[in-house]
Order: sequence, then structure tokens, then C-alpha cells
Amino acid sequence: MGAQSSRNAFSSQYSISLADSDNDDRPATQQVVYYQQGNRAPIYNGPISGGVNNLLVSNVDALQFLYQHAATGAMHDSDERFPPPLCHPGTRETVIYRILDWYGYKQGPRKPIMWVYAPAGYGKTAIAGTVAERLEDKSAELDFCPIGATFFFWRTSMERNSPARFIITLAYQLATSIPELTLHIENAVKRNPMILSKALEEQLKKLIVQPFKALGETRDIPNRLIVIDGLDECINSDQESRIEKQYAEDQETAQIRVLDLIHALASHQLPLSFLILSRPEAWIKQHIESQKFKDLVDFVDLCEVGDHLKDVETFVTAELSRLGLDEEDLVERLVRRAGRHMLYASTVIRHIDCPYGDPRLWLENILKGDSSPNPDLAQSTPFSSLHELYRQILQSCPQRNRSVMIEVLEEIVALDEGGISGHLDMERAFSIVDHLSGRVPGTGMKAVRGLHAVLNLSGEKDCMGNRVSGLRIFTHSSFPEFLLDPHLFLEFRVNVQKGRERLLSGCLRYLSSITLDSKVDADHIRFAVADWTWLWFCWVHRWRERASETPMLLNMFQKLLSIDLMPCFVHPFTLGDPDEVGSSGGFVTAISNAGTDNCIIPLGAAGRTLYNSEPLARQAVSHVTACYKAAVVHLLKTYIPYSNYYNILFICAVSGFLTDLRILLGKPGDWGSDTVVHALNALKRESPEHFVKLMVGVYKAAHFNFSIFPTVDETRRSYEALIAFILSDDK
Repeated sequence: MGAQSSRNAFSSQYSISLADSDNDDRPATQQVVYYQQGNRAPIYNGPISGGVNNLLVSNVDALQFLYQHAATGAMHDSDERFPPPLCHPGTRETVIYRILDWYGYKQGPRKPIMWVYAPAGYGKTAIAGTVAERLEDKSAELDFCPIGATFFFWRTSMERNSPARFIITLAYQLATSIPELTLHIENAVKRNPMILSKALEEQLKKLIVQPFKALGETRDIPNRLIVIDGLDECINSDQESRIEKQYAEDQETAQIRVLDLIHALASHQLPLSFLILSRPEAWIKQHIESQKFKDLVDFVDLCEVGDHLKDVETFVTAELSRLGLDEEDLVERLVRRAGRHMLYASTVIRHIDCPYGDPRLWLENILKGDSSPNPDLAQSTPFSSLHELYRQILQSCPQRNRSVMIEVLEEIVALDEGGISGHLDMERAFSIVDHLSGRVPGTGMKAVRGLHAVLNLSGEKDCMGNRVSGLRIFTHSSFPEFLLDPHLFLEFRVNVQKGRERLLSGCLRYLSSITLDSKVDADHIRFAVADWTWLWFCWVHRWRERASETPMLLNMFQKLLSIDLMPCFVHPFTLGDPDEVGSSGGFVTAISNAGTDNCIIPLGAAGRTLYNSEPLARQAVSHVTACYKAAVVHLLKTYIPYSNYYNILFICAVSGFLTDLRILLGKPGDWGSDTVVHALNALKRESPEHFVKLMVGVYKAAHFNFSIFPTVDETRRSYEALIAFILSDDK
């Protein structure tokens, strides 16, 4: 059966309209599209990132649809970033004035792009936030909002460390900040909602450039500033693949791609200007200094602008006065030690501002400490003083807690890779790692209590005292970088792979006692069932073909084989709020893939060699896929279309199994023997309404997947033939 005839069979029998993602000319109010539940990060190796619902995009909710797909946490005034880092009053005034003078307000700048660059610790994010705040404060005076959009990249946030939602997020903000644009951006979404799954370059054209062009003459529209902070924190690609990272981009490519998107917007001579702040990574510098950017960019070396020593003195004087330590001698000594580095000064202040310590004594310990214990250190890094401060802070922790402190740091660096999402506070997060690592709850927090200067131990709260979403473990990215630097301070170097291994082993230990009747309500149990696949993926992704590591991997395979994983897969599909616990990594749906494409197998040639040479590896893959399939069949027997994130996982699971079935059992005559097909037929007979809702999601999940990953027409046709086979009554 051809693609069109199978689609018609589906539509006519069940009266469901299926959108064709390639048709841009359909009337705007008749599109059926995909709806993303909240701001959940992309599911690695899963068919879609977000939920699938049958949604009609109307005049009312086109912007809401954009909002649901935007990285809302990347906006300067988001709840996730509250309270936002801002410059201390009276500091960074020179560079802020230079940026505002360049921007030029209504008329805009002569060159539409400004790049402000400096190494870590120079307050780039605080400067970006302060500029945005000051321009917003001028809105009433100017009679327009100068801030068009903002995007603050963040390395450990799955929605903010990737370019995937960059254009969507800018488009949403432009639609709300520029009234003239609103209708045209709404129409672009309504005409083709699937634009949100297209390439970023196509999104830029349809969601920003064409809406501006639809206005005709834009000379009278005030210039708006787009602030893009932390470009160097954009480290992830917008797509991932288990097959040799076929669709993945490394961080250099991702960052250059963002620069090219900005260049494309600037080249259209729209009433937009762009403030970019980042570290001066070599590839960023080379690209932005290339010929194509030559006449578009103003450069600001933050290290050379302003009186940094005076800024540090202003900050230190105010903060020591607040702590009752405003003696001139203490101020001078701390300013001298900090030099031009505001991050050093602010870290010292956080360290001594502790309710259970003596601020004066702790400050004296820092000031009396040897600032250059390693004679080679000053030559090895421009931040030798900052790294020495980190060493002093670590040394201030009691010796009896030192080994546990290192273990906990290994584990929270590993946990931070996925980004701690949702409503967890630090106490609950530490309780999870304590349980998984076999420690008494509370031990981990106690071991790192003295690291409050570099860890957000108290969590972060908004102005109403509520904890903000998206827990940030580290106060600054330079601290985990310091911990991972192989050239610095052997006594405090962490082995993150060991941390991943302990957490994963703990998850498997708890999974071994999970049954269908188990209560999955404790944080560490919920984390184990929901995130063990993500931990395994991170752990095995860094596996190397070494004699010392292979036995541990084989041991992990043996543990998997000893666990009845079917109930462990059932529970993730039926959990409530996915943001209650867990990382942004979430459930890795590639756990259902066959052979070397399964996420328990290392990537690349080493993984293929291991799979082909080790029976345990093949047995483990067969075991997890069989248990996963058994869980799907079990849930199909009692399927209820929940409206939560894990129902989306279930839809993806069914869609994935049907995709594999099309490949493994290529002949239609063999399809009817599959247990998933049997279970779908039973659901169709016993609960046709639930069956229809499920199949709409399954069909569209596959359609969405086809729009992202290149496929031949024959693949689509055979998949739709399989769908038609399941829907037919003549089997």
C-alpha cells in the first residue's frame, strides 16, 4: 500500500486529520502539529524532543505554541536565572557605558554586532544582565522596549547549551517585544507549525526574516538589541545519533553555526543589533575576525576596558563593610591578592560569609596562605591566583572528611552533566547521591559544607522565597573546570568516571528489588528508574578499550542480566511529574535499539569490537530489549492516554518498536506474529478510543522523526504500510 493510500485509510476509518509537514500552504487554522510538554530537554536518541498531542494552532495560541518550544530559561528575566547575576553598583561602568553608546538606541549602531570577550571570571554574564536591565528601565522614557530578545547559554542546561531552540526563543521574544511583528510571526507559525522541527537556518528565514520583510519599510521601527551571552557555553548539538554521532556537531561547529545565524540576520539590514559576550576561544575569534564579519563587528576586549582594580576595590570595600571587616588594612590586602579579578574577590566574600564560621579568621587564613605553592602554576594558567584560592577553600575542609568530599565532588560533577532539573533543592539532590553511593543520608552535604563559596548549597530562591527551577550546583563554571584540570593539584583532582560508576551501580542495586507492585515515591528510587539509562549512556560513552576498564563493563552487563528490568521500564512510563526528580538527561530511549546501536554499548569501533567478541554484551542487549518490549506490551493491555511526559516516552517506545518491526520483519505476512502488534489489536478491540489516541501519537512521532533524520521514501512508505496493516480489520 502506498503512503497516500495508507494515510487515507487511517484518516477515513478514524476521522483524524494528519498534517503533512512539507505543505506550507495549508490554511493556518487547519494544521495538526506536535506540542512540547514544558521545556523538557531533547531525549537523546529518542524520536522526538517533547510531547505529541493533537493540537490545532489557532489565532489565540500561536505565540503560546512558540513559547512551549522556546528555551524560556535562557531569557534574561527568566525564573530559572533568578536572581540574575548583575554588576555590583558602581562597577563595570566604563564597559557598560561603551556598550550603551555603541547601541545608539532608536537609530541603532553603525556596525550591528558587538563582541565583548574575556576569559572566565571577568563578569561577562553580569555585564550582559546589567545592560539588559538598564535598557528595560528606559522603556517608558523611550516609548519602546530597547531589548528585542536575549539568550543566555549555560553549559549544564540541556535547553540552554545547544543551538536547537535558539531561533525559536529569539522569535518568541521578538514577537512580544516588537508589536509590528506579532501578527506576521503568528501567521508564520500557523501556516507551517512544523517549521519548529526544521533546520535552524530555515527557522530563521520563516520566523524572523520573512516577518520583518512583510512589514515593508522598516526605517521607522526603533532598533532593538539582541543580547547573546556565553556563546562558549553552547557545547551541544541540536541532534544526536548513536551511529558514530552522525548528526552531532562538536562545540566548535555549534558555536560557529550560531555566529553564522547572527551574521545572516545582521546581513538583512533589519532593525536589530547584536551584543555577543563570550570567552575568546580560538575558533570564535578566528571566525568573527574573518572577512565576512569585517564590516559588521565592533570588538571590545574586556580585559583592556575600564579600571578593574578600582572595580574590585569598590566591591571589596562594600562587602567587607557589610561583614563588619572594613579595616583599611584588610581591604588593601584582599584587593592586592585579588588583583583585577572580580571572581576571585567575590569567591573570597562567599567563603568568609558563613554563619557557622569566623569571617575574620577565615579571611586571615586566605590572606596568609601561600599564593604560589606551585612555581610552574603561574606559567600554566592565567588564573593561577583563582585556582590557588580554590585549593585553599578545599584545604579548609577537615581532613577527616577529605576522601568523602572528593567522592561527592566526583558524583555531583557527573550529575551536573545532565543538569539537575525540576523542583529538587540541594539537600534532596545530595540525599539522592548519598543513597546511590551507599552513604548515610546527610553525609555528602556535611562533607562539602565548607565549599559554600563554590557550591550553591542553600539553593536559589525567587523574590517570594520559592526555590527556582533548574538547580545550579556550581556558583561558577571555573570551579568544575579546576577540578577536572589534569595539570593542577593532584590532591584534589576528581575522577568523574568513578562518580558515574558509583551512581550507576547504586541505581542498578535499587532496580534489582523493583517489582510491578513497588512504590516508586522516594527521590532516589524515582531517580534510579527514571535516569539509570542516562547515567549508563554518560558512563559508557567515556569507556575506553583498556584492560582495566573492560572487566567493570562486563560486570555491569552481568548485573543487568540479573535484574528483571520489565517492571523497571514500566514505572518510568507511569511516573507523574518528570521534573520532581532527576536530571535533564532523562530516559534514553535508545535502550530499546538492537545490536551495537543500543545505548549500553560503547560508541564507535571499540563498541562494535566488544559486542562481537563478548557474549555478555550480546546477552545484555538482548535482555534489556526483551524486557523493554515486555514492558510496552504490559502497558498496552491497560493503556490510558496520560497527559504527562512519560506518556510521550511510551508513544515513542511504541513508534520505535514499529519502526524496528518494519526492518526486522520486512514482509507484511510476518507482522501479525509480533507481540506489540497483538497487544495493539487487543487494545483496538477493547478500548478503541484509547487506541485511536495512541496511534495518532505513534504516527506523528514517526512522521516527526522522518522530518529530522534523513530517510528514503521507501522507508516512509513501508512504515505507513505497517500502520495501515495494524489499523485494518482483515488480518
